[in-house]
Amino acid sequence: QVRFVESGGGLVRPGGSLSLACAVSGLTFSSYAMGWFRQAPGKEREFVAAIRWAGSTTDYIDSVKGRFTISKDNAKNTVHLQMNSLRPEDTAVYYCNAVNFRLRSALFDDWGQGTQVTVSS
Repeated sequence: QVRFVESGGGLVRPGGSLSLACAVSGLTFSSYAMGWFRQAPGKEREFVAAIRWAGSTTDYIDSVKGRFTISKDNAKNTVHLQMNSLRPEDTAVYYCNAVNFRLRSALFDDWGQGTQVTVSS
């Protein structure tokens, strides 16, 4: 059974940084593209960023380009999201999942508990 465990969220002031991590088990991690999604209060979950299985190619939504960096450690079955220059509109619960890189869609219905990111002064 696939499992995603997100961590690293918190409360940060606008302009601050956070580093999220997601530990993955139950799948052959090195064979999958991985992605981060987020869900703000009252909104649907949205795609944020993805990285191909080998880590050679990344994809971001326009609003986080240049501020967020996704990375993947195949040896540790972990995917990271470094978030800099955070804005209040980045406030959301952040989740990871394996993804269809081209479609920007999650592959598994089993989501983790997510990690809360709150950007506020």
